[in-house]
Amino acid sequence: MNWPSSKSVRVRLTLWYVAVLAAVLFTYVVIVAFFQFALLERQMYHDEVQDVETVEGMLYFDTTGRLQLPQDYFVHPQNRLLVDRLMEVQDVSGKVLYRSGTLKGMALDGPPFRDEGTDSFNERTAKLADGSRVSLVSHVHPVDGHLLLIRLGYRLQPLEGRMTQFLILLLLGVPLALIVAAFAGYGVARKALSPLDAMAIRAERITERNLSERLEIENEEDELGHMARIFNRLLSRLERAFAELQRFTADAAHELRTPLGSLRTTGEWALERNYGVEEFRETVSTMLEGTTQLNKTIDGLLILARTEARQIGDSAELVLLPELVKEILDFLEVVIEERRIDISEENNGDPTVQVCADRTFARVALLNVLHNALKFSPPGSHIRISYEAAIVHSRPAVRVAVVDSGPGIQDGEHERIFERFFTSRNPSTQGSSGTGLGLSIAKLAIDRIGGHIFFDKTVTEGARCCIDLPVTQWPPEKN
Repeated sequence: MNWPSSKSVRVRLTLWYVAVLAAVLFTYVVIVAFFQFALLERQMYHDEVQDVETVEGMLYFDTTGRLQLPQDYFVHPQNRLLVDRLMEVQDVSGKVLYRSGTLKGMALDGPPFRDEGTDSFNERTAKLADGSRVSLVSHVHPVDGHLLLIRLGYRLQPLEGRMTQFLILLLLGVPLALIVAAFAGYGVARKALSPLDAMAIRAERITERNLSERLEIENEEDELGHMARIFNRLLSRLERAFAELQRFTADAAHELRTPLGSLRTTGEWALERNYGVEEFRETVSTMLEGTTQLNKTIDGLLILARTEARQIGDSAELVLLPELVKEILDFLEVVIEERRIDISEENNGDPTVQVCADRTFARVALLNVLHNALKFSPPGSHIRISYEAAIVHSRPAVRVAVVDSGPGIQDGEHERIFERFFTSRNPSTQGSSGTGLGLSIAKLAIDRIGGHIFFDKTVTEGARCCIDLPVTQWPPEKN
């Protein structure tokens, strides 16, 4: 198995897994050793109690008054209860009447304490003169009319030694278990993250030439599936951005080629001929008109590019539409006065109703629609602006309708009129047609704020452009 660097997610997951498992195993070993030692201590206490009860029935005073304990009740002379037993018997005054040879003359604990062994078998741990720790029980029992304090115990050193060996054996098994767990954990991590490798390989093959490809999702419910969905949505946004960039580039190249070619032809034509001052003035005037039209096209394309680059809901705010329309009409006041256009407003809904929209987008859309109506309306005509309730995307909205007295829209052009650089085939509009970007910009801006713009197909005289702007926030706030 080839182990990658420590920066690998698989290795880090395996190390975390092994570290947690090591902590759990060491904790388990310590707890098991502790409870095993406590259990053996408790078993030793029961052995001591049984031994004391046996001894109490065997003690007697001989003819000389000495306390005796026969040892022939053991079947085997090397029985543990005989070999390891430490025993001492005192009378009520504290005088030692009997002491086993295993004590080698050492006292088994200190002087008797009050009520020692009178009610039950007193259990405790004591230390001998040689430093050995002893598990000790004591009990008061009458023998031949004498109350005797019997102390009996076993050294803890053998038990502690066996427990140390047991603990060492357990600890020696932990590294082996951790090594096995590390290989198993790495295999599990590699298998669990294998879909990530597949997604990475597929993502590496995606370039600007094949942005339509998407990552495969094996399980939409797990974390990797969630990440793949997010990445696919990112690819979708990138694909749209590249498509818009390519369309912008193609539109710019297409629309700029004609006026630039016309300017160059006009200039070359003038240089080839021996024009006088007036002819040169006329030629320069024609070229200036061409540059003016060229500047309008470039400005329109830049506005489109900025509108497309701006995200939905970047700066949504409450906008009072009548105030915004008044601001735009003030801006267009020179055009209105020059063409002697009469403007009237009707409010068929609540005049205080506000829409939640990006003010810049709303202003750009309304400005282009109103300017378009002014441009195609004959001098001295009338434009009516109305406000009424509407529904857009299943949400309450405010509809701004702009009705002009122009030549109107021909059948089949109500949708195409919003396409970029589209100009109507109607001969009566040829003289007023511009770059064909104004309504495209308006539609893009309205779409960006979740609204809807369209021309009323039922209107036969003039044109009625409707803009529906949502009253509630668009897009809705995320929880």
